[in-house]
Parts: sequence; C-alpha cells; structure tokens
Amino acid sequence: MAKLTIAENEVFTDVVTFTYEQLQAIGNGGQATIATIPAGGGLTKVVVDESVAFVGTTSLVIDIGTTGADPDEFIDALDVDGMAAPVCNTGDAFTAAGTPEFVGAAASDTPVLLEVTDAAIASATAGKLTIGLSIVDLRRFA
Repeated sequence: MAKLTIAENEVFTDVVTFTYEQLQAIGNGGQATIATIPAGGGLTKVVVDESVAFVGTTSLVIDIGTTGADPDEFIDALDVDGMAAPVCNTGDAFTAAGTPEFVGAAASDTPVLLEVTDAAIASATAGKLTIGLSIVDLRRFA
C-alpha cells in the first residue's frame, strides 16, 4: 500500500494493488484491510481498475466498504471480469438518495475492507487490480 503526498498525486491519498496471487491468498469469501479512514475523516472516492486482465477465472466479484458482514458502502458487487473501464463509487453509500460526496464519516479509526467472491479464484493464472482511494483526514489540521 502506498501513501501518497499531494505533490505526488492530487487525486488519491492511497493506492493499493492486488495480483491474482494475493487475491488467491485472501480466498473466496475472504477480506483484507486496504486502508484506514482516520477518526474525524471520511472518503470521497474509490476507483477500481483491472490493470492486468484476469485469466483462469470469469467470476471475480469484489466489494469495498467498512461493514465487516457486508463491506459494500464504496464498491458493491463489482464484476471485475465484466469491466470495460475503471469503475468509481458504485457502493451503497454513494448510490443512496442525494449521492453524497463525502461518505464513511468515522468517529474512530475505521478499516476499509476488500472482499473477494470467486469460487474459481484458485484457478487464476494472471490478473491485477489497482484501487485508488481519496481519504479525507480533517483532524490532521486540528
């Protein structure tokens, strides 16, 4: 995971990548923490790109959010194999009425989770996801 400075990138604060081997290690139905929303902070954007096409599976679905039982606030049921271009902010918190621009407001440090759903993930032989997050940390100014 890379923590970026404004000088390096004005769009994302965090960028993470997952190779097919890393997703295999997470496993079908497994989760991994990909970032943390700090206390007093929130999130404005999550973008997912299939930066290397997946081979060996056609059923990779991911969710990204903060609720352990169903982390889909930021990205919900994304069919990675069906992506034609990067996907942004498709989760429940972003698609709710009013489409807020600041979601996941946190009273305490809150992990952002990636959940993998793919019964055939063990058969993958290639593929890579790149995920960009824009996390706001207001308390760093306090």
